[in-house]
Amino acid sequence: MDGTIRVCPSCGAKNRIPPDKQHLRPKCGRCGTALGPAAGSVVEVGDHNFQQVINSTDKPVLVDFFSPTCGPCRMLAPVIEKLAAMYAGRALICSCDTSRHQMVPTRFQIRGVPTLIFFKNAQVVDQVVGAVPEAELVQRLNSLL
Repeated sequence: MDGTIRVCPSCGAKNRIPPDKQHLRPKCGRCGTALGPAAGSVVEVGDHNFQQVINSTDKPVLVDFFSPTCGPCRMLAPVIEKLAAMYAGRALICSCDTSRHQMVPTRFQIRGVPTLIFFKNAQVVDQVVGAVPEAELVQRLNSLL
């Protein structure tokens, strides 16, 4: 069977999450505790959960504002996924689809994509517009650790 196995932080039960359900907020089948995002994965944020995700961590957060029809955004996507794996447990890497969620991009005055915003303690500390090299993103993330 395909899927990811996640261990519940409350009761220790193993839970299989099918690939097509990874983006949903999975709960433990035994006790109902939220399992949260898999370590090393990009967390999808939008109008419904943006503030909750940003406020729920003391780690630096990188949010990639993108559009699925944007060529540079598609080129940057594998870099964002790689950063999520590299910084698992040290930083939170998120993505926000601007074609589906308009409130959050409007709040941060996103005019073009890709736009990457760096947060520390739920405050904006840096911003990059355009597809930038991986090394530059690594340098900016390291400065926030």
